[in-house]
Amino acid sequence: MTISPSISLPAGMHVFERGWLSSNNILLIDEDNAALVDSGYLNHAEQTLALVQAALQGRELTMLINTHLHSDHCGGNALLQSVYACRTLIPVAELAAVENWDQQQLSFVATGQSCERFRQDGSISPGDTFRLANLEWQVLAAPGHDPHSMMLYCAKEGILISADALWEHGFGVIFPELEGKSGFAEQAAVLQLISELDLRLVIPGHGAPFTGVAAALDRARNRLTYLSTDSSRNARHALKVLIAFLLLDRQRFSLQAIEQQLRASRLMAAAAAQLATPIELLIQQLAGELVSAGVASLEGEFLQNVR
Repeated sequence: MTISPSISLPAGMHVFERGWLSSNNILLIDEDNAALVDSGYLNHAEQTLALVQAALQGRELTMLINTHLHSDHCGGNALLQSVYACRTLIPVAELAAVENWDQQQLSFVATGQSCERFRQDGSISPGDTFRLANLEWQVLAAPGHDPHSMMLYCAKEGILISADALWEHGFGVIFPELEGKSGFAEQAAVLQLISELDLRLVIPGHGAPFTGVAAALDRARNRLTYLSTDSSRNARHALKVLIAFLLLDRQRFSLQAIEQQLRASRLMAAAAAQLATPIELLIQQLAGELVSAGVASLEGEFLQNVR
């Protein structure tokens, strides 16, 4: 779960690579603070805590920062807060939603995912700076995948904590477009911003940290062009991602339960509406595509995770 030894990290910086159910976690330690960036999914919260405790070796976690509030990035917040008196900072636009625990405004209900209630102690905004692991980090806005998402950039080391704005092979689902809001243009602007940074290393929200930034940006731009020229492609991709997440979470799901979840989840229903395909047929198609992609197997009326 830790970063490959071939990647050079500054002293005091630890990366826990978690896969796809939980986001990666980045721990930054110096003599004054120990800060964790993103906490993974609720079902992996105990695992997140164990990783943090092992790295801290008896020290306190003093700060918890969320790049954005999708459940796979903040699902461990509540458990960490129950163990540590860590100051928790979230994107500024989400302050009221967390304070009031507004289930409609937060994305958990809309995606059919889970997150235990946590507190917020303050915010991060574009232009903010933090000294973590004895390095200066600047907060950068990263709308597109999520309109409130942020990244952290260390100019001295040429490191970007990119969350879901850039992976080695793509980026996170452009969720705003599912509900008729702008997201493709914002994602293009974020990719342009990243291209203007002096980077040697990107630590993504999912997948291994990588150094081939220019090639990753080319792949991301090509992917964005493909999705934005036909919005139904983004909708179909979003549905498959959300179903795959449910499979990672629960391991086995009936097609009927998937249909029920699709109707109940605001974002899944919005994506399905863009495809103009009868729901029963759409579920069969998506299940077949997940099987063909090697993500799942189909056993009668049940879709089974195979990863």
